[in-house]
Amino acid sequence: MHTQTLASRVALAAGLIASSLSLGLSVSLPALAGGSVGGAGGSTGGGPPAAGSGGSSTGTASDPDMAGEVLVKLRSSDALQPLLAKYPLSLMSRFGARPIYRLKVVGAARVKDVLAALALEPGVMIAEPNATHRSPEARKNVAWAIGTPQTYAAQWAPQAMRLTEAHAIATGTGIRVAIIDTGVDRSHPLLAGRLLPGFDFVDYDADPSEIGSTANAAYGHGTHVAGLVAMVAPGAKIMPLRALDADGMGNAWVLAEALLYAVDPDGDPNTDDGAHVINLSLGSLSRTRLLAAIADIASCAAEVPDDPIGDRSDPGYNDDARRCKRGNGAVVVAASGNDASTSIKQYPAAEGTHGLLAIAASNANRKLAAFSNFGSWVTMAAPGDNITSAVPGGYGTWSGTSMAAPLAAGTAALLRSLDVGMAPTDVVTRLKRASAALCGTQLRQVDAAAALSDIVPVAPRCP
Repeated sequence: MHTQTLASRVALAAGLIASSLSLGLSVSLPALAGGSVGGAGGSTGGGPPAAGSGGSSTGTASDPDMAGEVLVKLRSSDALQPLLAKYPLSLMSRFGARPIYRLKVVGAARVKDVLAALALEPGVMIAEPNATHRSPEARKNVAWAIGTPQTYAAQWAPQAMRLTEAHAIATGTGIRVAIIDTGVDRSHPLLAGRLLPGFDFVDYDADPSEIGSTANAAYGHGTHVAGLVAMVAPGAKIMPLRALDADGMGNAWVLAEALLYAVDPDGDPNTDDGAHVINLSLGSLSRTRLLAAIADIASCAAEVPDDPIGDRSDPGYNDDARRCKRGNGAVVVAASGNDASTSIKQYPAAEGTHGLLAIAASNANRKLAAFSNFGSWVTMAAPGDNITSAVPGGYGTWSGTSMAAPLAAGTAALLRSLDVGMAPTDVVTRLKRASAALCGTQLRQVDAAAALSDIVPVAPRCP
């Protein structure tokens, strides 16, 4: 056993920080030719983020981090000032009243050395880089083809999910679905009368419209996702939250801010204005425990004292407790990624947190789509191959787990409209129990009609 004391290890790490140098690598996504759309991600400054220390992932790949930035969850807000006095850190942002902070590493210190030192501090529960996020389609580019209203109405996905039968039971009336993405085309006829005001966390204003053109890799992604929620839950209201810039890059802090807004737009836990379902057609190959903690806050998971993710003992979480006492936990639906892999995991889909659905993509042959991630960490599948939906100024046909996620999110909205007080974990359990068998895989596919009727559908014969 190592005999070095905690104090001496902290001192050693602090000494290493003083002699280290920071590194940075700019990152951007290429635009696709021919009006193709990439995917999601978003940075607070609107420009491409830069890499810092590099993230960690269960798979073999990781995404770059925002240069010089660290995110921390402290046991108490009282621990912040001693850390700022001890280490080369400056405060960038605070997550409401909670002891969760975005910090900047200053001077010549290296992020990895600062994180190593913070990990030894008893008041620090989580310390990690500010990882970038983007949509699976931005990482594995798949061009969308021009579609039409006719192909939108006649495509295979509604029949596979049995939406006609489902809509005879519920349409999602009274339910709010937050879409954290690139924004939306607010003038699109498919979304008319269905949009809530929302917010733009990239430019930080009240207009979450799509910005850019087809020369930008992510342009249209959020509109496409919104159109799919509207298809499945036509009675639901859609809350567009722009956390992803036009080139499809994002970071964990901006995503966290959008998650907080989604569950409590007016900042008053006593009002009923938050999302019942949150769709995340995006992610990072780097695990972000902070986002897991915030997803737990959004879904009203039970507090776990002294647990880095589940501890909410600081008074800064009191508003979350008040909101959750009213039963306002959200179902979080996340795309699993397009790497055709079990080992390359996309987060937050792979976090396995309370009330979260990790969604793979299926094809029209009732098989797992060739591009989709899969494995025990994936909850279930939804149609995601050759899916037509809205894009700015028209319609587009696209493939990806980003398309599958909103179809599952829309189904969750239908189910919650039958019982708005249904706990997120109960929604997940029922969707899984009432899912339809796919061919050639143990993963099952969302069946909206079966979920609303709470029955196990009869599996058709596989070809």
